[in-house]
Amino acid sequence: MLLEIVTPEKKMFSGEVDLIQLPGISGSFEILKNHAPIISTLDRGVIKIKTSDGQEVLFEVDGGVVECKKNIVTVLAD
Repeated sequence: MLLEIVTPEKKMFSGEVDLIQLPGISGSFEILKNHAPIISTLDRGVIKIKTSDGQEVLFEVDGGVVECKKNIVTVLAD
């Protein structure tokens, strides 16, 4: 699935991923391929990504919003 992480300053990440773990307001949750459509707010924490080539990438965020639809995930992060 395609993931884009965007902050007010720049695009932090864009690429194919297998898993995204996000710090939701009500707790951490994961998005995998073919996830149901979702829009959720994010709390302060760490976004953990597992890329298609097996690498693990971490991003710290102060909050934001995530949208997932048709295997396209967009994170607008603070």
